[in-house]
Amino acid sequence: MYYNNVLETIGNTPLVKLNKVVEGIPGTILAKVETFNPGHSIKDRMALKMVEDAEADGHLKPGGTIIECTSGNTGMGIALAACVKGYKCIFTTSDKQSPEKFAILRAVGAEVIVCPTNVAPDDPQSYYSVAEKLSKEIPNSFWCNQYDNLSNRKAHYLSTGPEIWEQTEGKITHLVAGVGTGGTISGTGKYLKEQNPDIKVWGIDTFGSTLKEYHETGEMDEKAIYPYITEGIGEDIIPKNIDFDIIDFMEKVTDKDGAVMCRRLAREEGLMFGYSAGSAVAGLHQLKDQLNEDSLVVVIIHDHGTRYVGKMYNDQWMKDNNFL
Repeated sequence: MYYNNVLETIGNTPLVKLNKVVEGIPGTILAKVETFNPGHSIKDRMALKMVEDAEADGHLKPGGTIIECTSGNTGMGIALAACVKGYKCIFTTSDKQSPEKFAILRAVGAEVIVCPTNVAPDDPQSYYSVAEKLSKEIPNSFWCNQYDNLSNRKAHYLSTGPEIWEQTEGKITHLVAGVGTGGTISGTGKYLKEQNPDIKVWGIDTFGSTLKEYHETGEMDEKAIYPYITEGIGEDIIPKNIDFDIIDFMEKVTDKDGAVMCRRLAREEGLMFGYSAGSAVAGLHQLKDQLNEDSLVVVIIHDHGTRYVGKMYNDQWMKDNNFL
């Protein structure tokens, strides 16, 4: 047996039981290890779905250019699809992302435009605004816009949710996932709740993001928005992909706690994961009193630690940020 191209290897990622790092948490804690995707992140799923749906709708034509604002992982997934299908890629990203992400995107043939982090979303310099501007200027181009493109959460409704349900034999009681664009938690959670409405869906946010406040009040809290170090989760906008009705509760985790848990996962479990995975497991510790011995928790692992070797896996970086 062989695959016709790398895109056919996306999905069907394993569940791996966590042990040492979840001591003191009742129940069984399983990691949905999305680093086994070819682009080493869960974003491969929705990136391919956005490209395929754009092709089907006629928005993306042969020889076209795909434009996206990305923290890195969605760009990687799109780039893999572009390599196989023959498209050009231009990605806008923010300067807080790790240099490894920029290098990886360029290695697969993408043009990368780095924009400032500390500007408002509607500022002309923001990575959202630059992507939208390019999509209007470049002929035969398509801006994926992962935040509001509902193909994002649809991908997880069609793949991630059914996989988890089958792998746990329908015994899952809790889904834990970091929330950024919201596609993963909304699509996966929707599918799982359709199978069993009693399943609890917990979203992990970060301090400096407004998502938890919006979930609880229905309003943007400008005071909650400020720069943060954590990558991959949190927003200063409200993406259309987030279905807040699916999320039962949101928990915020500090930059430090997420980074420290990443180091623990690597050293104690042999699992080198990205920043959002550390935040998700740290958040689960904060919520452990709501679990019991019958709980079967699935934690979504978004991406691989190789994206962050210059950050939380670097002792000096950890010391510079007072995390060690």
